[in-house]
Amino acid sequence: MTKRQSKSQPTWTDVKTKLASFDQKGLLSLIGDLYAAQVDNQTFLHARLGLGEDPLRPYKETVDRWISPDVFRKQDTSVAKAKQAISNYKKAVGETAGLAELMVFFCERAAGFCEEYGNDDVGYYNALLNMFGQALALADTLPAPDRNSLIARLDRVSDISQAFGYGVADEMGFLLAQFPTD
Repeated sequence: MTKRQSKSQPTWTDVKTKLASFDQKGLLSLIGDLYAAQVDNQTFLHARLGLGEDPLRPYKETVDRWISPDVFRKQDTSVAKAKQAISNYKKAVGETAGLAELMVFFCERAAGFCEEYGNDDVGYYNALLNMFGQALALADTLPAPDRNSLIARLDRVSDISQAFGYGVADEMGFLLAQFPTD
């Protein structure tokens, strides 16, 4: 009698069980195949293993592409894809200073895009405010020199936002007042 297979999708537990039977050569071969399969896997492994000069670069490029697209090439914005790049970095490395840098970069590029081209997407502004608040909170956990530098950059984002409307500048000012620099 054959064993009846479950109709549900495989889970991480199922994968982990199979991987436990691999030897080192088999695992390296599997990781090599995953590395070759997608650029995202390469980016993840480079960041996780500390390879390359700037592990933040590919994540910043993705954030920049989706939060501040080239309007002359008719590229669209995608807050979700920009935020996914930050989430991917967090999964790959999770280093607080790098994560805070990506969040501040997101805010800078979003504010710069709105300043240059204008924007009437309330959801985009809400995402900017959300990221602004998260960046401030995370920056506040860093040592004083790093924290102060990031908060100063967010203060410049707040200055840029004065012309946006939708209460963006007021909310940024409120958030900044909760995180004074030394």
